[in-house]
Amino acid sequence: MRLLIDTNILLYAVNRKGAEYSKARAFLDAHLRSGVGWCLTWPIVYEFLRVATHPRVFSTPLTVAQAVAFIAELLQSESLTLLTPTELHFETLRQTLKEISSPAGNIFHDIATAVTLREHGVPTIVTADADFHQFRFLGVLNPLVSAEK
Repeated sequence: MRLLIDTNILLYAVNRKGAEYSKARAFLDAHLRSGVGWCLTWPIVYEFLRVATHPRVFSTPLTVAQAVAFIAELLQSESLTLLTPTELHFETLRQTLKEISSPAGNIFHDIATAVTLREHGVPTIVTADADFHQFRFLGVLNPLVSAEK
């Protein structure tokens, strides 16, 4: 099964002071060892870098060097595919917008992720973000709680 690991799981897996650290890190480490195909997108990479280095989010934010080193390690995974939008992106976006209720504001970052996954036939997102449940074509796995949807 191919899946995408969302920003929040990566952030929890790197924030040793967070309550979610142990579960997120255990999931990430086990998944990377498994060799099962997984995905990231460049927007998720940049979002990780933005949040992980932000002093208002982490009491001890990562340095840019630490955050980049974490991402560099992930990018070396042989089972990783870095997804980018295809020529079908806009049509897939239009289709997806018809299927969800009243999209507005910050949800468009999640929509961009979901549309990219849909384009590439990736069926599952690993996330603690409940907003992804509105995409009926996408299975949601929250390793902080249990398998869902």
